[in-house]
Amino acid sequence: MTRTASSARKTPPANDPSAPPSDIEYGDTETAGRTGPGIRGDGIRRAARALARPGPWRRGSVLAASALLLGLVMLLHARITDRGSLGSLVETFLPWFGLFVPVLLAGALWRRSASAVTTLLLPAVVWLNLFGGLLGDKSRPGGDLTVVSHNVDAGNPDPAGTARELAGCGADVLALEELTPQDRGVYERGLAKAYRYHTVLGTVGLWSKLPLSDTVPVDIETDYGPLAATKPADVKLAGNRALRATVTTGKGPVAVYVAHLGSVRVLPSTGFWTGSRDRNAKALGKALAAEPNRRVVLLGDLNGTTDDRAFDALTSRLRSAQEVAGDGFGFTWPARFPVARIDQILVRGVEPHRSWVLPSTGSDHLPVAARIGW
Repeated sequence: MTRTASSARKTPPANDPSAPPSDIEYGDTETAGRTGPGIRGDGIRRAARALARPGPWRRGSVLAASALLLGLVMLLHARITDRGSLGSLVETFLPWFGLFVPVLLAGALWRRSASAVTTLLLPAVVWLNLFGGLLGDKSRPGGDLTVVSHNVDAGNPDPAGTARELAGCGADVLALEELTPQDRGVYERGLAKAYRYHTVLGTVGLWSKLPLSDTVPVDIETDYGPLAATKPADVKLAGNRALRATVTTGKGPVAVYVAHLGSVRVLPSTGFWTGSRDRNAKALGKALAAEPNRRVVLLGDLNGTTDDRAFDALTSRLRSAQEVAGDGFGFTWPARFPVARIDQILVRGVEPHRSWVLPSTGSDHLPVAARIGW
């Protein structure tokens, strides 16, 4: 029997290797069915790109270096040069350096940098070691005396209103700084009913519900230089910025100092200028070192924080009531948005029970208060 051509052709199985290639391709149109040097070259290039891409420990080197620098600045702040008062400036705003930690952490997470995240442990631990103790409320009940200090501001637009608020603050002893001749009478009249005793020497004053005695000006070298000795006594007294008095309590006398140290200036020629303040702080430190009374309270505007090296002569002899018994940093200046605690209550021989900041008055400073006992 003769077979026809159509019957002689048979369709090979789909998986027959001898079958001719189909006109229809399935899967990846670029790589499906490709073999040989081309495919091997693509794999090598992909592997090279993977190896060249930095891993988590190599990414974020700038962030890691920034974290290391931040930690070292906070750790070694006392060794920063004070030329142009740079060290003093850093120490004044040292608590705020902690804000860089979450900023750098966000950058490290965005970059997926393991090295930056690990390095951030240094500034985080240093900051917590320096300021972690201020984050909790350390106040406790008790105490024998409430003291308040307030720079009332020479440019205060409402001294009478400030006097009324201070008269109701509940202080047993009230210190005022930056009193002016024209406003002195306003404060004396406004505080007369609340405080039986008071004394004013120059630009600082002390009001008390308890007897005052032994009041004297304290020489903190406000007048300095060869011409200082030529000034008449009444002129010096008018510009006096510190005093010392004895407050008689039922448990014995307390030496109370009121001080307003020199202002800090930012000058184009010298930068952050603290010359008069630093000189005043050293002189005040000498006076406190010579104080015979065991119980001492220093109230005033020191124009600097207790972290500042300029106050070593003070902080080596007295403790900050805010650090011992406060809640938080207790920033006082400027009153509208406080960024630093430059108004201080420092003590020796007494125990702070509570420390806090009072509401704003018409001044550019906030008042500070403390409850102390012994």
